[in-house]
Amino acid sequence: MTRLWPFTLRGTGAVLLAVAGFAIAQRAGIPELLYFATLLVALLAVSAIALLLTRGRGAVSRVVTPETPEVGGSATVVVRAGLSSALPAGPARWNDTLPTGLTGRAHGTSASLASTISGTTGTIEVRYDVIGAARGIHSIGPLEVTTTDPFGLVRRRIALGRTTPVTVAPAIVDLAPLPSSSGEAGGTRQTAALQLGQGADNLVARPYAPGDSMRRIHWRATAHRDTLMVRQEEQESSPAATVVIDRALSRWSPLAAHAPGGDPAFETAVTACVSAVAHLVHEGYTVDVVDSDGTLLADPVEGGDDVEARAAAAGFASLRARVDDASHRVVPATASALLGPVVVITGDLQPEDRAALGEMGTHSALPVLIVVAEHAELDAVRVAGWRAAHLRPGTDVALAWDDAMEQGYARVGR
Repeated sequence: MTRLWPFTLRGTGAVLLAVAGFAIAQRAGIPELLYFATLLVALLAVSAIALLLTRGRGAVSRVVTPETPEVGGSATVVVRAGLSSALPAGPARWNDTLPTGLTGRAHGTSASLASTISGTTGTIEVRYDVIGAARGIHSIGPLEVTTTDPFGLVRRRIALGRTTPVTVAPAIVDLAPLPSSSGEAGGTRQTAALQLGQGADNLVARPYAPGDSMRRIHWRATAHRDTLMVRQEEQESSPAATVVIDRALSRWSPLAAHAPGGDPAFETAVTACVSAVAHLVHEGYTVDVVDSDGTLLADPVEGGDDVEARAAAAGFASLRARVDDASHRVVPATASALLGPVVVITGDLQPEDRAALGEMGTHSALPVLIVVAEHAELDAVRVAGWRAAHLRPGTDVALAWDDAMEQGYARVGR
């Protein structure tokens, strides 16, 4: 049956019987068949009128858990919708419209509806699971409910509520630990001595400076060093790391500038980016995420804040490639001053790009380069000090990271 045909299989049979009854009653002169056919038509009419009185009540609500699923991750959707029916109705069939970015079985059968004449308000509550298929902000809905009359003769489809946006974040992949040498140039947790006043618990001594309060004199240290020493607080600060994702369109397919999910290479690069951010944050680094032109793409994520790292990943759900800037750099101009770990994720490299990277490979404590492309020549940048790895679109980010970290261990061993 087509979607426009309002009768169920049982109702279609009743229509055919009514037509046949009228035809036979007229030709054969059997009045009983005429009464029977008229009764069927009246029953169909009453059923149709009862369905016309069925209305949606209130807004449709959807609760998605977790709120922001990842690509490849699952989420549970709970949908609640109100329906009122003048007469009791049988079980309703429902279907929630899913976008291409989500997959799942979003259809089924709900419980029967009671009559509103009895003072009850019908509520449909359904639950189903979805899997994130593509990064982006996708809309679920509207909810379509197909109800039937108490006799199951006529059906009516009702679209309820509006769509609900669901953000699908790029997947975060677990990565291997950093090499122990990553702290040689600012990668370890550092100690910053700050003059914060009295009441400090973690005290060290420093030479007296004009203006210091006499109440803060550290007498034991003064006696030991034979010079006036005062107390000050020692505070631990998180080291800094930087993750650079090169969004220049010339390194990716033109599809990367449109809706997320169009270019497999760029999608793999985004996954590598959020995975590196989450891993560095877990290792205790405060991480900045920047574009190759120096644009800050997210607020700095404090070291050890894994929840904030996942929230930052959700912010990359709608990230796209951009038109190239005039400098056409792989890394920002300020990258040469960075001492902590620097992770650069880019696409197709040109010979001039390798030369620019070669100048910066010796500054960072952990310079990591991940090139997402079908082919990549990385010998030159490896010689220049980069832990460089080739990552083909759609392949495992963790394996490319392992390749880069093994290069780091090899250098330490030598």
